Amino acid sequence: MIEQIAIGVLGAGAAFLSQDTKPERRRFACLFGLAGQPFWFYTTYQSQQWGMFALSILYAIAWVRGFATHWLWRRA
Repeated sequence: MIEQIAIGVLGAGAAFLSQDTKPERRRFACLFGLAGQPFWFYTTYQSQQWGMFALSILYAIAWVRGFATHWLWRRA
């Protein structure tokens, strides 16, 4: 139950932030997305949904890319 709430809240937060008009807020989308990934991994592994588990890995890679772009390689 906690996993489903976390997936919903963090996923919706990431989606809303990714569409924000202000870049200062938009950069936080990847943090919400990354925070939700462990819940996706756990839930899909426990229920043996291997396709969704693989898709979760792809989403995690995309969120890591966003993190690197917006937090590690930022230009001044």
